[in-house]
Amino acid sequence: MSDPFEALFQQAPCGYLTTADDGRITRVNDTFLAWSGHRREGLLGSAFGRLLPVGDRILWSAHSVPQLGTTGTVSEVVVEIVGADRARRPALVTATRVPAREGAEAEVRLIVFSAPERRAHERELSTALQRIEEADNRRADVEAEARRRALLDPLTGLPNRAGLSRHLESAVEAEPLGVLVVDLDHFAVVNESLGAEAGDDLLLTAAERLGAAVRDGAVVARTSANEFVVVDRCADLEAARTLAERLLAELTAPVVLAGLEVVTSASIGAALASPGAADRALRDAGAAMHRAKARGRRRVEVHDPTRTSVTADRLRLLGELRRGIAEGQLRLLYQPQIQLDDGRLRGVEALVRWQHPVRGLLSPAEFIDIAEQSGLVHELGAWVLDAAVQQAAQWARDPSCATVDVSVNLSTRQLTDPGLVDLVTQTLSRHRLPAHLLVLEVTETALVADPDAAAATLTALKDLGVGISVDDFGTGYASLTYLQRFPVDELKIDRSFVTGLGASDGDTGIVRACVQLAHAVGIRAVAEGVETEEQRELLAGMGCEVGQGYLFSRPVGADVVQGWTPSAA
Repeated sequence: MSDPFEALFQQAPCGYLTTADDGRITRVNDTFLAWSGHRREGLLGSAFGRLLPVGDRILWSAHSVPQLGTTGTVSEVVVEIVGADRARRPALVTATRVPAREGAEAEVRLIVFSAPERRAHERELSTALQRIEEADNRRADVEAEARRRALLDPLTGLPNRAGLSRHLESAVEAEPLGVLVVDLDHFAVVNESLGAEAGDDLLLTAAERLGAAVRDGAVVARTSANEFVVVDRCADLEAARTLAERLLAELTAPVVLAGLEVVTSASIGAALASPGAADRALRDAGAAMHRAKARGRRRVEVHDPTRTSVTADRLRLLGELRRGIAEGQLRLLYQPQIQLDDGRLRGVEALVRWQHPVRGLLSPAEFIDIAEQSGLVHELGAWVLDAAVQQAAQWARDPSCATVDVSVNLSTRQLTDPGLVDLVTQTLSRHRLPAHLLVLEVTETALVADPDAAAATLTALKDLGVGISVDDFGTGYASLTYLQRFPVDELKIDRSFVTGLGASDGDTGIVRACVQLAHAVGIRAVAEGVETEEQRELLAGMGCEVGQGYLFSRPVGADVVQGWTPSAA
């Protein structure tokens, strides 16, 4: 192409691209680059479909590409173009296929009109009344489609959060509405281990099952990555619970992803919406869903408005916990960790309990979340660390007691506390415990919250000689890349996967992959929640070094650990 024509191509009032027959971009003009924000070197050689969101990409591949092959042209397809800033720009795309000829391969020429360019083009052609009317109608269709898309999730076609809000605003509440928040458990694991396509398949399957499980007139929406909301008529809380349990049963049925049968689950929160209070019910259902997750996942929690408000409950509990720490109401139990090859006691995990003066002995699920969110977790964590190190030091100085590692959990807030390293240093020094007998457990979520800060803190702790463990592995976002960034000594496989060993091909495959991943980076694998001899045998066969769970022992007092023998469980 000569220079004058090249200048016309580059400075045209609309975007121009050419692609090879396989969709790879071969040329792109300056107008499109300026409008989209992309760089030429980033587009050349890439697929045109990558510029479209998932929904438009599917429509382009399924309809427009075949039409180009048969008729040679596609006219004014309404799509969205994803810019370099990830924002979506409504556009009209016209494509023409030029067959191969002597000395030149076949190519596809695409013209991209952005919304402002389209309006300018229409004004330039306003001399003919018929053309103006046609353009106005077309523009109205584009805008209507854009408004419709703004209310829909592009993957599932369900209402998104904005679409759900529109529905709740217009709902005529002749009877109470049941509002259910459904969160798919371990969704990140599917994406990480099986790929994003398998994750999309899981979301589509969940959307289909939820839609099939509710009656006509109910609304199913997707409000975030792995969260759905169901709104249906429910006479009372018991009806809402029944609906939630039916949805949970549908979602726990096996699904085949990437050729592998996987058993999924969900945590569901339910609330009842009185007239004019749908938004409040949505918040209450969300809080109930988080309670379901905190209490072990794969369960239903219902918000009961006849009880004290959630906020008041949390404030009261927070005050009681602060007094409980000051008044010595906290207790530590220890769960043994066993070498799977010889049954030897490998270490213990320190688990905090709260001896509440009225409610009795409370598990961490009852108070850890509120401590984390309020910041009281720093004070709570300091107490646990001090008590565990003191007990470990007593065991280490007792010739009649086997010397074992003591594991202490760190929360996300603790890991990001700049004073953590000094606190650990002072605690070890105060009780004269060798640093290698202390293992600090961090979750995957804590690692990815601020990877750089986490790496610096863990490296400093590792320099002290303290062991580092990644807890609840498989439930977050860690991968081989992440593990290699941190000075980790062991990987603890989450109990939710160990439970499915031998019963679920998906869970068995995930556990095996976790063990292999640990060994690939040179660290030991620890399985949580081992409850049966079959699980122990399978784990040992996979090469997992350490097991922890009710098969060996429930959490016990320090005196039981001191007299521990392989048969003590």
